[in-house]
Amino acid sequence: MAVEVVTFGCRLNTSESEVMQKLAAEAGLQDAIVINTCAVTAEATRQARQTIRRMKRENPTARIVVTGCAAQTEPEMFAAMGEVDRVIGNDEKMQASAWGETRQALARGPDFGLAASEKVAVNDIMAVREQALHLVDGLTGRSRAFVQVQNGCDHRCTFCIIPFGRGNSRSVPMGEVVAQVRRLAENGYREVVLTGVDITSYGQGLPGEPKLGALVKAILRHVPELERLRISSIDSVEADTDLYDVIAGEARFMPHLHLSLQAGDDMVLKRMKRRHLRADAIAFCDQVRRLRPDMVFGADIIAGFPTETEAMFARSLDIVGECGLTHLHVFPFSARPGTPAARMPQVPREVVKERARRLRGRGEAALAAHLEAMVGRQVQVLTETRDLGRTEHFTPVRFRSPVEPGQILGLTVAGHDGREALAA
Repeated sequence: MAVEVVTFGCRLNTSESEVMQKLAAEAGLQDAIVINTCAVTAEATRQARQTIRRMKRENPTARIVVTGCAAQTEPEMFAAMGEVDRVIGNDEKMQASAWGETRQALARGPDFGLAASEKVAVNDIMAVREQALHLVDGLTGRSRAFVQVQNGCDHRCTFCIIPFGRGNSRSVPMGEVVAQVRRLAENGYREVVLTGVDITSYGQGLPGEPKLGALVKAILRHVPELERLRISSIDSVEADTDLYDVIAGEARFMPHLHLSLQAGDDMVLKRMKRRHLRADAIAFCDQVRRLRPDMVFGADIIAGFPTETEAMFARSLDIVGECGLTHLHVFPFSARPGTPAARMPQVPREVVKERARRLRGRGEAALAAHLEAMVGRQVQVLTETRDLGRTEHFTPVRFRSPVEPGQILGLTVAGHDGREALAA
Protein backbone atom coordinates (compact mmCIF):
# COMPACT_ATOMS: atom_id res chain seq x y z
CA MET A 1 0.00 0.00 0.00
CA ALA A 2 1.22 3.50 -0.80
CA VAL A 3 -1.17 6.13 0.61
CA GLU A 4 -4.89 5.77 1.31
CA VAL A 5 -6.89 8.92 2.10
CA VAL A 6 -10.13 8.68 4.10
CA THR A 7 -12.23 11.83 3.78
CA PHE A 8 -14.89 13.23 6.11
CA GLY A 9 -17.10 16.28 5.64
CA CYS A 10 -17.53 18.77 2.84
CA ARG A 11 -16.75 18.94 -0.86
CA LEU A 12 -13.80 21.16 -0.06
CA ASN A 13 -12.26 18.32 1.94
CA THR A 14 -12.91 16.00 -1.01
CA SER A 15 -11.02 18.34 -3.31
CA GLU A 16 -8.15 18.74 -0.85
CA SER A 17 -7.88 14.97 -0.35
CA GLU A 18 -7.07 14.59 -4.04
CA VAL A 19 -4.27 17.15 -3.72
CA MET A 20 -2.91 15.44 -0.59
CA GLN A 21 -2.90 12.06 -2.32
CA LYS A 22 -0.72 13.58 -5.04
CA LEU A 23 1.61 15.42 -2.63
CA ALA A 24 2.08 12.40 -0.38
CA ALA A 25 2.90 10.17 -3.35
CA GLU A 26 5.38 12.70 -4.73
CA ALA A 27 7.04 12.88 -1.29
CA GLY A 28 7.55 9.11 -1.36
CA LEU A 29 5.26 8.31 1.56
CA GLN A 30 4.56 4.58 1.80
CA ASP A 31 2.21 2.33 3.77
CA ALA A 32 0.24 5.25 5.25
CA ILE A 33 -3.40 6.09 5.86
CA VAL A 34 -4.38 9.77 5.93
CA ILE A 35 -7.57 10.69 7.79
CA ASN A 36 -8.90 14.05 6.53
CA THR A 37 -11.23 15.05 9.37
CA CYS A 38 -14.26 17.32 9.75
CA ALA A 39 -15.11 19.42 12.81
CA VAL A 40 -18.57 20.68 11.91
CA THR A 41 -20.15 18.62 14.71
CA ALA A 42 -18.92 16.72 17.75
CA GLU A 43 -20.28 13.59 16.05
CA ALA A 44 -17.99 14.16 13.06
CA THR A 45 -14.97 14.25 15.36
CA ARG A 46 -16.16 11.12 17.18
CA GLN A 47 -16.53 9.29 13.86
CA ALA A 48 -13.00 10.31 12.87
CA ARG A 49 -11.57 8.87 16.10
CA GLN A 50 -13.58 5.70 15.60
CA THR A 51 -12.30 5.37 12.03
CA ILE A 52 -8.69 5.87 13.14
CA ARG A 53 -9.01 2.97 15.58
CA ARG A 54 -10.71 0.74 13.02
CA MET A 55 -8.18 1.49 10.26
CA LYS A 56 -5.30 0.69 12.62
CA ARG A 57 -6.91 -2.62 13.61
CA GLU A 58 -7.41 -3.56 9.97
CA ASN A 59 -3.95 -2.30 8.88
CA PRO A 60 -1.64 -2.80 11.87
CA THR A 61 1.56 -1.96 9.95
CA ALA A 62 0.21 1.22 8.36
CA ARG A 63 1.19 4.63 9.70
CA ILE A 64 -1.75 6.92 10.55
CA VAL A 65 -1.61 10.61 9.62
CA VAL A 66 -4.47 12.85 10.78
CA THR A 67 -5.31 16.22 9.24
CA GLY A 68 -8.34 18.40 8.44
CA CYS A 69 -10.46 20.76 10.53
CA ALA A 70 -10.69 18.59 13.65
CA ALA A 71 -6.92 18.06 13.59
CA GLN A 72 -6.43 21.83 13.29
CA THR A 73 -8.71 22.65 16.23
CA GLU A 74 -7.84 19.68 18.50
CA PRO A 75 -4.35 18.47 17.52
CA GLU A 76 -3.37 17.35 21.01
CA MET A 77 -6.39 15.06 21.29
CA PHE A 78 -5.44 13.18 18.12
CA ALA A 79 -1.74 13.16 18.98
CA ALA A 80 -2.57 11.48 22.29
CA MET A 81 -4.11 8.52 20.44
CA GLY A 82 -1.70 5.60 20.33
CA GLU A 83 -2.80 4.76 16.79
CA VAL A 84 -1.77 8.17 15.42
CA ASP A 85 1.76 8.78 14.12
CA ARG A 86 1.44 12.34 12.80
CA VAL A 87 -0.98 15.30 12.98
CA ILE A 88 -0.83 17.90 10.20
CA GLY A 89 -2.67 21.24 10.11
CA ASN A 90 -5.08 22.45 7.45
CA ASP A 91 -2.54 24.82 5.91
CA GLU A 92 0.35 22.35 6.14
CA LYS A 93 -1.58 19.53 4.48
CA MET A 94 -1.59 21.46 1.18
CA GLN A 95 2.19 22.01 1.18
CA ALA A 96 4.64 19.60 -0.42
CA SER A 97 7.25 20.35 2.26
CA ALA A 98 4.93 19.09 5.02
CA TRP A 99 4.59 15.71 3.33
CA GLY A 100 8.35 15.47 2.86
CA GLU A 101 8.81 16.18 6.56
CA THR A 102 6.12 13.62 7.40
CA ARG A 103 7.89 10.96 5.33
CA GLN A 104 11.14 11.68 7.17
CA ALA A 105 9.44 11.56 10.58
CA LEU A 106 7.67 8.29 9.83
CA ALA A 107 10.84 6.75 8.39
CA ARG A 108 12.21 6.54 11.92
CA GLY A 109 9.87 3.62 12.51
CA PRO A 110 6.71 2.99 14.52
CA ASP A 111 8.64 2.17 17.68
CA PHE A 112 10.57 5.43 17.76
CA GLY A 113 8.46 6.53 20.71
CA LEU A 114 7.51 10.09 19.77
CA ALA A 115 5.82 12.11 22.50
CA ALA A 116 2.40 13.45 21.60
CA SER A 117 3.76 16.98 21.18
CA GLU A 118 6.41 15.75 18.73
CA LYS A 119 3.75 14.27 16.47
CA VAL A 120 2.11 17.64 15.79
CA ALA A 121 2.82 19.89 12.79
CA VAL A 122 0.01 22.46 13.14
CA ASN A 123 0.60 26.18 12.77
CA ASP A 124 -1.60 29.23 13.45
CA ILE A 125 -4.27 29.09 10.73
CA MET A 126 -5.30 32.69 11.47
CA ALA A 127 -1.90 33.87 10.23
CA VAL A 128 -2.54 32.51 6.71
CA ARG A 129 -3.37 35.37 4.33
CA GLU A 130 -3.27 33.87 0.83
CA GLN A 131 -4.95 30.94 -0.87
CA ALA A 132 -3.00 29.07 -3.53
CA LEU A 133 -4.58 27.00 -6.26
CA HIS A 134 -3.48 23.37 -6.21
CA LEU A 135 -3.56 21.84 -9.68
CA VAL A 136 -5.03 18.38 -10.15
CA ASP A 137 -6.00 16.62 -13.35
CA GLY A 138 -9.21 15.30 -11.82
CA LEU A 139 -10.66 13.41 -8.90
CA THR A 140 -10.09 9.68 -8.77
CA GLY A 141 -13.29 7.71 -9.33
CA ARG A 142 -15.49 10.78 -9.79
CA SER A 143 -17.32 12.06 -12.87
CA ARG A 144 -17.55 15.65 -11.61
CA ALA A 145 -14.59 17.72 -10.47
CA PHE A 146 -14.35 20.11 -7.53
CA VAL A 147 -12.34 23.33 -7.73
CA GLN A 148 -11.48 25.22 -4.55
CA VAL A 149 -11.93 28.95 -5.15
CA GLN A 150 -11.94 30.18 -1.55
CA ASN A 151 -11.04 29.09 1.97
CA GLY A 152 -11.73 30.30 5.50
CA CYS A 153 -14.52 32.46 6.92
CA ASP A 154 -14.65 35.94 8.45
CA HIS A 155 -18.01 35.38 10.17
CA ARG A 156 -18.41 34.04 13.67
CA CYS A 157 -21.68 32.14 13.93
CA THR A 158 -22.14 31.14 17.56
CA PHE A 159 -22.40 27.40 16.84
CA CYS A 160 -19.51 27.13 14.39
CA ILE A 161 -15.89 26.17 15.01
CA ILE A 162 -14.93 26.01 11.32
CA PRO A 163 -13.27 29.48 11.14
CA PHE A 164 -10.80 28.23 13.75
CA GLY A 165 -10.09 25.21 11.58
CA ARG A 166 -9.90 27.12 8.31
CA GLY A 167 -8.78 30.63 9.22
CA ASN A 168 -9.99 33.89 7.74
CA SER A 169 -11.47 34.23 4.27
CA ARG A 170 -9.04 34.23 1.34
CA SER A 171 -9.59 33.64 -2.36
CA VAL A 172 -7.82 32.08 -5.35
CA PRO A 173 -7.13 34.64 -8.13
CA MET A 174 -9.74 34.50 -10.88
CA GLY A 175 -7.33 33.70 -13.72
CA GLU A 176 -5.97 30.66 -11.86
CA VAL A 177 -9.48 29.33 -11.26
CA VAL A 178 -10.42 29.72 -14.93
CA ALA A 179 -7.22 27.96 -16.01
CA GLN A 180 -7.91 25.04 -13.64
CA VAL A 181 -11.50 24.66 -14.88
CA ARG A 182 -10.24 24.67 -18.47
CA ARG A 183 -7.66 22.00 -17.56
CA LEU A 184 -10.38 19.78 -16.08
CA ALA A 185 -12.71 20.28 -19.04
CA GLU A 186 -9.91 19.34 -21.41
CA ASN A 187 -9.37 16.19 -19.35
CA GLY A 188 -12.96 15.12 -20.03
CA TYR A 189 -14.89 16.40 -17.01
CA ARG A 190 -18.40 17.39 -18.04
CA GLU A 191 -19.24 19.12 -14.75
CA VAL A 192 -17.28 21.28 -12.30
CA VAL A 193 -18.35 22.34 -8.80
CA LEU A 194 -16.85 25.49 -7.26
CA THR A 195 -16.17 24.91 -3.58
CA GLY A 196 -15.04 26.84 -0.52
CA VAL A 197 -15.96 27.48 3.08
CA ASP A 198 -17.87 30.71 2.36
CA ILE A 199 -17.75 31.06 -1.41
CA THR A 200 -20.12 34.03 -1.61
CA SER A 201 -17.36 36.01 0.13
CA TYR A 202 -15.15 35.25 -2.89
CA GLY A 203 -12.87 38.07 -4.00
CA GLN A 204 -12.09 39.75 -0.69
CA GLY A 205 -8.43 40.73 -0.72
CA LEU A 206 -7.97 40.18 -4.46
CA PRO A 207 -7.21 43.14 -6.78
CA GLY A 208 -10.51 44.84 -7.61
CA GLU A 209 -12.32 42.51 -5.19
CA PRO A 210 -14.36 40.62 -7.84
CA LYS A 211 -17.52 38.91 -6.61
CA LEU A 212 -18.54 35.27 -7.04
CA GLY A 213 -20.85 36.18 -9.91
CA ALA A 214 -17.97 37.72 -11.86
CA LEU A 215 -15.93 34.55 -11.38
CA VAL A 216 -18.80 32.36 -12.60
CA LYS A 217 -19.29 34.58 -15.66
CA ALA A 218 -15.57 34.43 -16.44
CA ILE A 219 -15.52 30.63 -16.27
CA LEU A 220 -18.53 30.24 -18.55
CA ARG A 221 -17.16 32.83 -21.01
CA HIS A 222 -13.59 31.51 -21.19
CA VAL A 223 -14.30 27.77 -20.94
CA PRO A 224 -17.08 27.27 -23.51
CA GLU A 225 -16.38 23.53 -23.65
CA LEU A 226 -17.50 23.09 -20.02
CA GLU A 227 -21.02 21.67 -20.12
CA ARG A 228 -22.17 22.04 -16.51
CA LEU A 229 -21.13 24.35 -13.68
CA ARG A 230 -22.34 24.26 -10.07
CA ILE A 231 -21.54 26.14 -6.88
CA SER A 232 -21.51 24.59 -3.42
CA SER A 233 -23.38 25.87 -0.36
CA ILE A 234 -23.96 29.63 -0.48
CA ASP A 235 -25.04 32.38 1.89
CA SER A 236 -27.98 33.99 0.08
CA VAL A 237 -27.48 37.48 1.57
CA GLU A 238 -24.16 37.74 -0.28
CA ALA A 239 -25.55 36.88 -3.73
CA ASP A 240 -24.46 39.61 -6.17
CA THR A 241 -25.96 41.08 -9.35
CA ASP A 242 -23.72 39.09 -11.69
CA LEU A 243 -24.73 35.86 -9.98
CA TYR A 244 -28.41 36.71 -10.48
CA ASP A 245 -27.64 37.40 -14.14
CA VAL A 246 -26.06 33.96 -14.52
CA ILE A 247 -29.00 32.27 -12.80
CA ALA A 248 -31.43 33.99 -15.17
CA GLY A 249 -29.59 33.57 -18.45
CA GLU A 250 -27.01 30.78 -18.48
CA ALA A 251 -28.24 27.25 -19.17
CA ARG A 252 -24.84 25.74 -18.32
CA PHE A 253 -25.21 27.01 -14.74
CA MET A 254 -27.11 24.18 -13.11
CA PRO A 255 -30.57 24.97 -11.58
CA HIS A 256 -29.73 23.83 -8.06
CA LEU A 257 -28.56 25.93 -5.11
CA HIS A 258 -27.75 24.68 -1.64
CA LEU A 259 -28.44 27.36 0.98
CA SER A 260 -26.82 27.85 4.36
CA LEU A 261 -30.11 28.62 6.17
CA GLN A 262 -29.54 26.89 9.56
CA ALA A 263 -32.95 27.89 10.98
CA GLY A 264 -36.34 29.35 10.11
CA ASP A 265 -36.98 31.39 13.24
CA ASP A 266 -35.72 34.97 13.59
CA MET A 267 -34.78 34.73 17.27
CA VAL A 268 -32.80 31.53 16.69
CA LEU A 269 -31.09 33.12 13.67
CA LYS A 270 -30.11 36.13 15.77
CA ARG A 271 -28.74 33.90 18.53
CA MET A 272 -26.79 32.03 15.88
CA LYS A 273 -25.42 35.41 14.66
CA ARG A 274 -26.58 34.65 11.14
CA ARG A 275 -26.80 37.61 8.78
CA HIS A 276 -30.24 36.89 7.36
CA LEU A 277 -33.75 36.65 8.76
CA ARG A 278 -36.57 34.32 7.80
CA ALA A 279 -38.09 36.82 5.37
CA ASP A 280 -34.73 37.28 3.62
CA ALA A 281 -34.46 33.55 2.88
CA ILE A 282 -38.01 33.33 1.54
CA ALA A 283 -37.54 36.48 -0.58
CA PHE A 284 -34.30 35.10 -2.05
CA CYS A 285 -35.95 31.84 -3.10
CA ASP A 286 -38.90 33.73 -4.60
CA GLN A 287 -36.59 36.07 -6.54
CA VAL A 288 -34.46 33.23 -7.89
CA ARG A 289 -37.54 31.28 -8.99
CA ARG A 290 -38.80 34.32 -10.88
CA LEU A 291 -35.49 34.37 -12.73
CA ARG A 292 -35.24 30.56 -13.13
CA PRO A 293 -38.61 28.85 -12.55
CA ASP A 294 -37.10 25.36 -12.50
CA MET A 295 -34.56 26.16 -9.75
CA VAL A 296 -34.37 23.54 -6.99
CA PHE A 297 -33.10 24.38 -3.51
CA GLY A 298 -31.34 22.39 -0.83
CA ALA A 299 -30.51 23.71 2.62
CA ASP A 300 -28.70 23.04 5.89
CA ILE A 301 -30.95 23.30 8.95
CA ILE A 302 -29.98 22.71 12.58
CA ALA A 303 -32.54 21.09 14.90
CA GLY A 304 -32.53 21.83 18.62
CA PHE A 305 -30.31 24.92 18.76
CA PRO A 306 -29.92 26.18 22.36
CA THR A 307 -33.03 28.04 23.66
CA GLU A 308 -35.11 26.77 20.72
CA THR A 309 -38.75 26.40 21.80
CA GLU A 310 -41.35 24.23 20.10
CA ALA A 311 -42.80 27.34 18.43
CA MET A 312 -39.37 28.36 17.15
CA PHE A 313 -38.77 24.88 15.80
CA ALA A 314 -42.16 24.92 14.08
CA ARG A 315 -40.99 27.89 12.01
CA SER A 316 -37.97 25.86 10.85
CA LEU A 317 -40.34 23.08 9.85
CA ASP A 318 -42.54 25.54 7.98
CA ILE A 319 -39.69 27.16 6.06
CA VAL A 320 -39.17 23.89 4.18
CA GLY A 321 -42.44 24.56 2.39
CA GLU A 322 -42.20 28.36 2.31
CA CYS A 323 -38.83 28.25 0.56
CA GLY A 324 -39.80 25.17 -1.45
CA LEU A 325 -36.77 23.16 -0.27
CA THR A 326 -36.13 19.79 -1.89
CA HIS A 327 -32.76 18.47 -0.69
CA LEU A 328 -32.48 18.90 3.09
CA HIS A 329 -29.36 18.38 5.22
CA VAL A 330 -30.48 18.11 8.85
CA PHE A 331 -28.02 18.51 11.72
CA PRO A 332 -29.06 17.71 15.30
CA PHE A 333 -27.41 20.48 17.32
CA SER A 334 -24.08 19.36 18.74
CA ALA A 335 -22.28 21.72 21.13
CA ARG A 336 -18.69 22.41 20.14
CA PRO A 337 -16.46 23.33 23.12
CA GLY A 338 -15.20 26.88 22.86
CA THR A 339 -18.15 28.23 20.88
CA PRO A 340 -20.69 30.70 22.36
CA ALA A 341 -23.57 28.31 21.65
CA ALA A 342 -22.00 25.71 23.93
CA ARG A 343 -22.49 28.12 26.85
CA MET A 344 -26.17 28.79 26.08
CA PRO A 345 -29.05 26.90 27.76
CA GLN A 346 -29.18 23.56 25.97
CA VAL A 347 -32.25 21.77 24.64
CA PRO A 348 -32.57 18.26 26.15
CA ARG A 349 -30.82 15.69 23.98
CA GLU A 350 -33.93 13.57 23.45
CA VAL A 351 -35.80 16.67 22.24
CA VAL A 352 -32.99 17.53 19.82
CA LYS A 353 -33.11 14.03 18.33
CA GLU A 354 -36.91 14.09 18.08
CA ARG A 355 -36.90 17.45 16.30
CA ALA A 356 -34.22 16.27 13.91
CA ARG A 357 -36.36 13.23 13.11
CA ARG A 358 -39.39 15.42 12.38
CA LEU A 359 -37.34 17.79 10.24
CA ARG A 360 -35.91 14.88 8.26
CA GLY A 361 -39.45 13.61 7.77
CA ARG A 362 -40.49 16.98 6.34
CA GLY A 363 -37.50 16.88 4.02
CA GLU A 364 -38.27 13.32 2.91
CA ALA A 365 -41.83 14.35 2.06
CA ALA A 366 -40.57 17.33 0.05
CA LEU A 367 -38.12 15.14 -1.87
CA ALA A 368 -40.82 12.55 -2.59
CA ALA A 369 -43.11 15.27 -3.98
CA HIS A 370 -40.27 16.54 -6.18
CA LEU A 371 -39.60 13.02 -7.46
CA GLU A 372 -43.28 12.42 -8.15
CA ALA A 373 -43.43 15.61 -10.24
CA MET A 374 -40.50 14.32 -12.33
CA VAL A 375 -42.25 11.12 -13.47
CA GLY A 376 -42.65 11.13 -17.23
CA ARG A 377 -40.20 14.00 -17.73
CA GLN A 378 -37.06 14.01 -19.86
CA VAL A 379 -33.90 14.80 -17.87
CA GLN A 380 -30.20 15.16 -18.62
CA VAL A 381 -28.25 12.89 -16.27
CA LEU A 382 -24.53 12.94 -15.55
CA THR A 383 -23.61 9.33 -14.86
CA GLU A 384 -21.55 9.04 -11.66
CA THR A 385 -21.33 5.27 -11.33
CA ARG A 386 -22.58 2.38 -13.44
CA ASP A 387 -25.83 2.48 -11.48
CA LEU A 388 -26.42 6.11 -10.44
CA GLY A 389 -26.33 9.65 -11.83
CA ARG A 390 -27.59 13.19 -11.13
CA THR A 391 -29.93 15.42 -13.10
CA GLU A 392 -29.36 19.12 -13.73
CA HIS A 393 -31.26 19.68 -10.44
CA PHE A 394 -28.90 17.33 -8.56
CA THR A 395 -31.65 14.76 -8.18
CA PRO A 396 -30.29 11.19 -8.00
CA VAL A 397 -31.38 8.83 -10.77
CA ARG A 398 -31.06 5.04 -10.59
CA PHE A 399 -30.46 3.34 -13.97
CA ARG A 400 -32.34 0.30 -15.23
CA SER A 401 -29.12 -1.25 -16.57
CA PRO A 402 -25.41 -0.46 -16.05
CA VAL A 403 -23.93 2.54 -17.89
CA GLU A 404 -20.47 4.02 -18.34
CA PRO A 405 -19.64 6.76 -15.78
CA GLY A 406 -18.85 10.26 -17.01
CA GLN A 407 -21.55 10.56 -19.69
CA ILE A 408 -24.50 12.94 -19.96
CA LEU A 409 -27.56 10.95 -20.99
CA GLY A 410 -31.04 12.10 -21.96
CA LEU A 411 -33.42 9.85 -20.01
CA THR A 412 -37.09 9.62 -19.11
CA VAL A 413 -38.08 9.26 -15.43
CA ALA A 414 -40.29 6.19 -15.08
CA GLY A 415 -40.89 6.35 -11.32
CA HIS A 416 -39.19 6.78 -7.95
CA ASP A 417 -38.71 5.05 -4.60
CA GLY A 418 -39.02 8.17 -2.46
CA ARG A 419 -35.27 8.77 -2.46
CA GLU A 420 -34.17 8.41 -6.07
CA ALA A 421 -35.74 8.78 -9.49
CA LEU A 422 -35.85 5.59 -11.56
CA ALA A 423 -34.91 5.80 -15.23
CA ALA A 424 -37.13 4.20 -17.87
